[in-house]
Amino acid sequence: MILVTGGTGFLGSELIKQLTDKGLAVRALKREQSKIPALIANNNLVEWFVADINEPSDLEDAFEGVTKVFHCAAFVSLSSKDKKRLFHVNIDGTSNIINLCIENNCRLLHVSSVAALGNAKKGNQITERDFWEYDAKAHAYGLSKYEGEMEVWRGINEGLNAVIVNPSVIIGKNAGFEGSGAIFKLIKDGFAYYTDGASGFVAVEDVARAMILLMDAEIAGERYIISSENIHYKDLFKEIAVGFDAEPPKKEAKPWMLGIAWRALKLASVFTGKEPAITKDTAKSSVTLSYYNNNKVIEQTGISFKPLAQSIKEITQFLK
Repeated sequence: MILVTGGTGFLGSELIKQLTDKGLAVRALKREQSKIPALIANNNLVEWFVADINEPSDLEDAFEGVTKVFHCAAFVSLSSKDKKRLFHVNIDGTSNIINLCIENNCRLLHVSSVAALGNAKKGNQITERDFWEYDAKAHAYGLSKYEGEMEVWRGINEGLNAVIVNPSVIIGKNAGFEGSGAIFKLIKDGFAYYTDGASGFVAVEDVARAMILLMDAEIAGERYIISSENIHYKDLFKEIAVGFDAEPPKKEAKPWMLGIAWRALKLASVFTGKEPAITKDTAKSSVTLSYYNNNKVIEQTGISFKPLAQSIKEITQFLK
């Protein structure tokens, strides 16, 4: 039996779809209040199991008869106020999954993030050999994913059969305007600014395909960057704008401007109670140049990634 944590999430639901399309039965974890996405609703090959990864007693029964575990569940936020929850879910919750995998002799594929990787050295691309260097000012999400990944390495040292994937920014039409889809809404609504930053992006379908290939491969104790292409935000915003027949951003938001913006929005949130659209961490990441190397996963699995331009076209056409 295959167990998928975070089954109702953006990545988890796509993974479940691909597994069941192959005729494989899946047991998927969901929280009590989570809604099952239309993508996998009424799927007879999915057994839904209500459990919280932070409640080990709930999880024990879910592992009955399980031989493979895809750990997709995570909490994502770049708001400093969510630090406690980020650590609780992404570190403590992952630790619970690791312990049960060891106890039940399950093979694990853990979804980490490029946020857990090191920074590029002297303009080089970031690879799997890079490790995050502790930074007291680092955003809590990156730290939580790094510490969560360290739990997996701890398990591997204790005999766990596991492999780790580090996806870059995952995009896809089923995200809608949430998560990474917020970028598309921003441009669709006529956002006028771009930042001098860059990052890697990848289609959700490719991340799920890579995960299945790596789970089925005779590989253990390795990590893999899952990313299609690196792109500057200015070029990304332009392609999205073209997809929406919108005006592309033409003004560069300088770091000092972003500094004023996140401070002003943070102050405003005190009075409005609404989450600020820009935080200190999002401002910092938007002007960071991060380039990721995907050679390892291509060489060891033979996967070919969907071109980013094609992904953007598909997403914008769907969201129109």
